[in-house]
Amino acid sequence: MKTTAFTKYHIANGAKMAEFAGYNMPIEFSGINDEHMTVREKVGVFDVSHMGEIWIKGDKATALLQHITSNDVSKLYDGKVQYSTMPNGRGGIVDDILVYRFSPEKYMLCVNAANVEKDWQHICAEGKAFGMGPGRELENASDKIAQLAVQGPLAMKIVQKLCDEPVEDMAYYTFKQTRVAGCDAIVSATGYTGSGGCEIYMYNSDADTVWDALWKAGVEYGLKNIGLGARDTLRLEKGFALYGNDIDDTTSPIEAGLGWVTKFAEGKDFIDRELLARQKTEGVERKLIGFKMIDRGVPRHGYKIANLEGEEIGHVTSGTMSPMLHTGIGLGYVKSQYAAVGTVIAIVIRDRLIKAEVVKYPFV
Repeated sequence: MKTTAFTKYHIANGAKMAEFAGYNMPIEFSGINDEHMTVREKVGVFDVSHMGEIWIKGDKATALLQHITSNDVSKLYDGKVQYSTMPNGRGGIVDDILVYRFSPEKYMLCVNAANVEKDWQHICAEGKAFGMGPGRELENASDKIAQLAVQGPLAMKIVQKLCDEPVEDMAYYTFKQTRVAGCDAIVSATGYTGSGGCEIYMYNSDADTVWDALWKAGVEYGLKNIGLGARDTLRLEKGFALYGNDIDDTTSPIEAGLGWVTKFAEGKDFIDRELLARQKTEGVERKLIGFKMIDRGVPRHGYKIANLEGEEIGHVTSGTMSPMLHTGIGLGYVKSQYAAVGTVIAIVIRDRLIKAEVVKYPFV
């Protein structure tokens, strides 16, 4: 099992540890609900060093990205981040990613931890047609880079104390190459919580320096450690998809409600373009929905979804008891005729039909 540059601190702070994507990761510290509310109301720090980083460089970098991603890379400018998916050629999704543009010839992709090797192999295979290969234009830097997510309404006040240049008012989905606690880093105004803040990329060799400085700066703001358990409840309240649950190699971006990052721009010949364009025009048989429980009950991944007559119409992909709403919420795929907001459906819990309503997300 792999460790991150911060694993020793999690263990020392009494974290409940478990394997996640091949890493020994902290699941919770003070409890999921407490950590969740800390991020919503103040500030918390997540170790997300298990995420992967892949560099794409050279004069064909933009062309390759236009081919392998669904969003329109031509809309990016230096210092801008873009959320996107990588279609797999079979109507599914290799991964959902962040694309960072440093220049027209230099990009970094942030990819999901469990998909690093799969993504790397996919990118290398597609790169061959562009004359691009590993060790030249393509680099998997995942094992060299550590990453912290500082999230919450007070997050940027802490990070600003570590930086010489202004970062507190960075626009959402932009980034800066700067120095954090005197170390070369990337500060990215992104995150997976919907509560504001940033993600900080640094070399593993600088991780201890940044960690110590962050905690010294964070004392006055009540900074707390946050585990992956609260990361999941926070992202679900905002309706953010989780790869492996809500999207995967069998779900299309159109089915998953990711048409907004699937751009059929002129000249953008991306993988699965024709298929996805047809789905967008003709519709799909199933759709990802958000739902809120009407009856008491907590939906969980894998539970069946039924209509009120008991006929199975889909399944839950993510579910939890919302710490903010104090009610069960979830995401799931259902037959398209049941996907309209306001539709009453049932979650099958212990062979009972527990009523829920299809709602627009984010939930909070």
